[in-house]
Amino acid sequence: MFAVAYNVYRHLAAAAAATLITLLIATSFVQSTALPPGARSETTTTAAQSGMPTWFGQPQPATLVD
Repeated sequence: MFAVAYNVYRHLAAAAAATLITLLIATSFVQSTALPPGARSETTTTAAQSGMPTWFGQPQPATLVD
């Protein structure tokens, strides 16, 4: 009987943890997609307004050489 109760409580604890994690992820997703893109334009950072960083991509377009 002890083993059955132990297994039931273990499964209930795992189910409660999974439910909590799922609710946290769902809440985060709903909160991040609540407003359309660009609606929070007053809170833009300077990194988003600056140009491309110098380490990203090539400094000039690639050319084909024979």
